[in-house]
Amino acid sequence: MPPSPATASRAEHAPAAAPRPAASPVPETLRRASPSSVPPAGPAMPRSAPTRLKIPKIGVDAPFTHLEIGPSGALDPPPADDTNLVGWHASGASPGERGTALMAGHLDTATAPAVFARLDELAAGDSFEVLRADGTTAVFLVDSVESFHKSDFPDQRVYGDTPKALARLITCAGAYDHAVKDYTENLVVFAHLDTT
Repeated sequence: MPPSPATASRAEHAPAAAPRPAASPVPETLRRASPSSVPPAGPAMPRSAPTRLKIPKIGVDAPFTHLEIGPSGALDPPPADDTNLVGWHASGASPGERGTALMAGHLDTATAPAVFARLDELAAGDSFEVLRADGTTAVFLVDSVESFHKSDFPDQRVYGDTPKALARLITCAGAYDHAVKDYTENLVVFAHLDTT
């Protein structure tokens, strides 16, 4: 689907280098896969790597790649040479598993809108699907869509350990700062595993 005029405008000013989808370090508790120390709550699925993200409302149908924590302590972004690619923090919870599954994608690249160009169009009550390597599909319901300045990113709220099966979709947002070659904000979609 073609991007909205606002997205197209942002793409024209995109950086040559890929912006980081997360501004602040990922807490140690999420650097490794481990069950939550809090008693279980709500539906959950066994661990299984994600293979594809589908968000029909905004035209997303994209494969996954593994993401790691970089030297700065922040989640590395997906490669910028594939605009239709979503990254998953592979050392953390898998989508559908108890814990917070982190998935990041680019807003745009130097040449075109990218996989999460229309992520800001999602709203509470919308849904998205994560196809998994074990043949199952995790369906998530959106709780909220919020933007945060990168200097005031709510680490605990986004990354915090949880006994529930939660998901976070993260991309860049706000104005593009040419001086630092990065966007000023991050957009985060907060979602939970559907019970149906």
